[in-house]
Amino acid sequence: MPHKLPDPQYVKENYQYMTLSKKLEENIYIFQVLLKGNNDIVFRQISIGDKKVKAFLVYVDGMVDKLLITRNILEPIMIETRKLNKIIYTNDQLFNYINEYFITTSEVNVKDKIGDIIDDLLSGETILLIDGVEKALIISTKGWEGRNIAESTTESYVRGPKESFVETLRINTSMLRRRIKHPDFVIENIKIGKYSKTDVSIAYVKSIADDTVVQEVKKRLKKVQIDGVIDSGYLEEFIEDNPFSPFPQIAHSEKPDKVTAEILEGKVAILVDGSPFVLIVPAVFVQFFQAAEDYYERYFLSSALRILRIAAMFIALLFPSIYIAETTFHQEMIPTQLAISIAAQREGVPFPALLEALFMEITFEILREAGIRLPMQVGQAVSIVGGLVVGQAAVQAGLVSPAMVIVVAMTGIASFSIPAYNVAITFRLLRFIIMIAAGTLGFFGIIMVVMMILAHMASLESFGVPYLSPLTPSRTQELSDVLIRIPWWAKILRPRTVQRKNIMRQEDTRG
Repeated sequence: MPHKLPDPQYVKENYQYMTLSKKLEENIYIFQVLLKGNNDIVFRQISIGDKKVKAFLVYVDGMVDKLLITRNILEPIMIETRKLNKIIYTNDQLFNYINEYFITTSEVNVKDKIGDIIDDLLSGETILLIDGVEKALIISTKGWEGRNIAESTTESYVRGPKESFVETLRINTSMLRRRIKHPDFVIENIKIGKYSKTDVSIAYVKSIADDTVVQEVKKRLKKVQIDGVIDSGYLEEFIEDNPFSPFPQIAHSEKPDKVTAEILEGKVAILVDGSPFVLIVPAVFVQFFQAAEDYYERYFLSSALRILRIAAMFIALLFPSIYIAETTFHQEMIPTQLAISIAAQREGVPFPALLEALFMEITFEILREAGIRLPMQVGQAVSIVGGLVVGQAAVQAGLVSPAMVIVVAMTGIASFSIPAYNVAITFRLLRFIIMIAAGTLGFFGIIMVVMMILAHMASLESFGVPYLSPLTPSRTQELSDVLIRIPWWAKILRPRTVQRKNIMRQEDTRG
């Protein structure tokens, strides 16, 4: 009597809980039901040894190294297993022989749950099923094409390592492992996404990172229930403390040297397969103004550049608002000669300073966005030439004053000096709110909005760490790496703000 195969609908609904059958025919049937319509799935039926034991090979075309399958799987089990013809063996023994002596790939696992086997198959592994055996060999044969390691296009350095992360998770973890050669450096893996089953890695040094932060990261990631994770930005919105704040509470980078430095300070890195951007937690506000290059150049040069960067932050946030407030409400604060010059320029302008500034700022933002979205060769020309043409045309048409064009241009250039793109966007949005407050209430409006922003920032936390630390709560020792950077030989301690387990970075050898 022929063996009755399970109902296809039952298989589709319950395969995650089913185990393999001893009958190869039933196992093949289940795989064909689950993978029906997938033309990239390769099914290969083979015979093993002189006894012609039936076996079945399954893999995804395009996700495996076919040469590896031929040399390390098919040739040994189809040809070399003939040497077993003088040995009396069962199918289970044959399965063990093949696993231990014939498969010559670097990694082989044994599983019996169909759900786990399907997940491995769709991740690029090759599956070997043998008749009469309720287990499968999961053979590592991943070999898809990917982008080579290249220089970063979003974080450029004059001095420092040039390589950046790519979209392949294991290449990214290897770049971190190459820089931290210590057994305490841990990389843990989880899968997130109902359909994508995206591999996510958590990297930290267990003798440095705060245990509570590590556990909180794992807890928040395990709570994520979503169809698929395409980029690390998906997870960022799920795990940040305050999702309604305009300020980023999680840092990201595509530079392995920068991520390594953060890990060695006690932070946790989150790597997502398919994304070159690695998340770093916890994050504090001041780190978004610290470029990795600050730590590669000599400390007094880095300190001068950091001070310049902080000044650019204030210009990007407040310069248009101060101009609007002074020309609209507080003309007495402007030097006489400058006031006369600005008044002469604005004589034919039909709009108040607020509308004038809003028009120019919105135009500048549109040009900047167009320059980013267009192809690289065209985008730069559009953003530069467009800005010049529109600004000059607006002045000649009498819509804006030359002084306003200068103010908007200075503001835009200053915003480019902020190393973190996500913080620069936040300031661009807040600038409009402060401009409206300046145009309606003058300096009082500016101060009121700035105080509200500071109060909001003071209320934020990132994985239990105050967002404005070490400024508030103040930590004197850590202020040496905020506005300025002290020399490396003086950086004896790690930041207490992030962790308190192992604060000694190095021994003081100066004495």
